[in-house]
Amino acid sequence: MERANSAKAVREYLRQLRESGEEELYLKPEFLLKFANAESAKEFMQRLTATAPTTVSDTKTKGKIPKNPELERYHQEIKDCTKCRLHEGRTKFVFGVGNPKAEVMFIGEGPGRDEDLKGEPFVGRAGQLLDKILASIGFDRQTVYIANMVKCRPPENRAPQPDELETCYPYLARQIELIKPKIICCLGRISGQFLLKTSETLGRLRGTVHDFNGSTSLTTGGIKLIVTYHPAALLRYPEYKKETWEDMKMLRKIYEELKG
Repeated sequence: MERANSAKAVREYLRQLRESGEEELYLKPEFLLKFANAESAKEFMQRLTATAPTTVSDTKTKGKIPKNPELERYHQEIKDCTKCRLHEGRTKFVFGVGNPKAEVMFIGEGPGRDEDLKGEPFVGRAGQLLDKILASIGFDRQTVYIANMVKCRPPENRAPQPDELETCYPYLARQIELIKPKIICCLGRISGQFLLKTSETLGRLRGTVHDFNGSTSLTTGGIKLIVTYHPAALLRYPEYKKETWEDMKMLRKIYEELKG
């Protein structure tokens, strides 16, 4: 009975991944060994759900995320910003979410309607897909940090304008300095082009490991940067999911190499 329950759990998890467009699953060797030595179906499920896609509400109750008091102070310092026109339609300032000492940081474009209401990045359908993408390479919202180029929602969910990006970028740069990630993954063309100071297309930017030097306190080559499709684009164009999976495997490989 336990073996049957375990097989059923695996099938259900793989079904979820397949529906999100994944064709391969990343598992660490030690992760597989834990399953091989699992004593019961209950233990198996506990281990499986530790890496399964999570909802935003789940991340607040799972494990203990390390503190970064300086980052939290900075959040309080800038949360009432009125430097650009985007604040005029703001419901909530969307600072960021995740591990404040993460080694991997994901950066999107700007908050949407759901994010503006909740004050947290990537909580709508695109966020749910991002959770599945993270899970497919062994990450979740407790192990990475997620932010956007701008902290307030652009009207009608339009792309952030160049002047808005310039105005808000010092906030993101300071977040990067305080979090000190080893890898940045840009979600979409806008964040990739801005951070790399280029007009190259997304197609030319992805598939390559770039060096990021976004402020005077960061040395060239200190942070690796890759660019991939925004989850919202994957919802509109599912055919991009295979390329995104290749990008995520590359990210995981870089992460493992940097960890030594």
